Amino acid sequence: MSFLIDSSIMITSQILFFGFGWLFFMRQLFKDYEVRQYVVQVIFSVTFAFSCTMFELIIFEILGVLNSSSRYFHWKMNLCVILLILVFMVPFYIGYFIVSNIRLLHKQRLLFSCLLWLTFMYFFWKLGDPFPILSPKHGILSIEQLISRVGVIGVTLMALLSGFGAVNCPYTYMSYFLRNVTDTDILALERRLLQTMDMIISKKKRMAMTRRTMFQKGEEHNKPSGFWGMIKSVTTSAPGSENLTVIQQEVDALEELSRQLFLETADLYATKERIEYSKTFKGKYFNFLGYFFSIYCVWKIFMATINIVFDRVGKTDPVTRGIEITVNYLGIQFDVKFWSQHISFILVGIIIVTSIRGLLITLTKFFYAISSSKSSNVIVLLLAQIMGMYFVSSVLLIRMSMPLEYRTIVTEVLGELQFNFYHRWFDVIFLVSALSSILFLYLAHKQAPEKHMAP
Repeated sequence: MSFLIDSSIMITSQILFFGFGWLFFMRQLFKDYEVRQYVVQVIFSVTFAFSCTMFELIIFEILGVLNSSSRYFHWKMNLCVILLILVFMVPFYIGYFIVSNIRLLHKQRLLFSCLLWLTFMYFFWKLGDPFPILSPKHGILSIEQLISRVGVIGVTLMALLSGFGAVNCPYTYMSYFLRNVTDTDILALERRLLQTMDMIISKKKRMAMTRRTMFQKGEEHNKPSGFWGMIKSVTTSAPGSENLTVIQQEVDALEELSRQLFLETADLYATKERIEYSKTFKGKYFNFLGYFFSIYCVWKIFMATINIVFDRVGKTDPVTRGIEITVNYLGIQFDVKFWSQHISFILVGIIIVTSIRGLLITLTKFFYAISSSKSSNVIVLLLAQIMGMYFVSSVLLIRMSMPLEYRTIVTEVLGELQFNFYHRWFDVIFLVSALSSILFLYLAHKQAPEKHMAP
């Protein structure tokens, strides 16, 4: 009876997650497009629902909600479904919609879709060869074979996003990095933009006048007579055509300059708005957060470097370790086990909420940046693939933030994976991503004032 009650709780929550994914799909991703393929919407919503269910099961694990056997069953079922979607269903439909957009392959799209899926499976399987992610005793059809490969892709994606986010967040929030923009700077740039537009208009008028003059002269004087006249009309250019070519080149250069000036003007307006916003209470709060995250970024980069150099992976979750160090240093009586469980629960909850929110915001921006009416279905399926792999790998990494007694079922469900490898791999990719982001933002910040000071 308890199993039926537990299952009804899980099914109800999955329906709610599915509904939220459906609404997000309709209200955010596809609000500017007509929904032509409901199978895409269903796959995206199902992937979102089962991804959120994994996080729900982590919270249930810490709180002790549901029976232990029920949690194990739903963990196993949830992982099997999410892997079925990520490895078999989504890649096949991505290939199907890619082939459907090619007219020459439209009649045999099912065959070519299968070929694309087999190609994906080949490279997906070969992905596991260079990495020590499995125990030798695992069979070729075991669930660990799929989780391990999905984990490599997902952890790489998480580390890239985390490295960039750890650097970009303080850069975005802190008023220290804002350029000093005045109304005079904006007016000067707008004046240059208007002058450039006037030059483009005048040169296009000259081109139109030249073409009309050439057309009128051509009707009167350039009528070919006989064989030699035809040869002459082909081998010689009309008077003024060279001048037209030069003017057209000048117009193209000016139009490119006008586009750059327009973007720079919009950037100056956005910077000025950020300066005004930084003076408000909310802006000062985010400025403080920027300093906090900059310290966190430096600490994270330092710890990642230490972990890589000394090949170190923590055995105790960070909360318990931090409380133990503090208690020993202060010499006070404190129930470490009791409070570490509650603080770990809060920490894991914050990680889960911020991960889901951050990923959804990133997916929305990415979709609007590259989508079109023809490619939207393929892009949504790619986003579903990324989302599923991201959440599966999140479970692999969040496991280390859980106290030891709560990791048992998670470890049993995931199988005998080389968990230490994933943490080391995350540190390596995070360090590369963070240092690359620092270099990129430094060059962009240094180049911006020079661009606006240029005459």
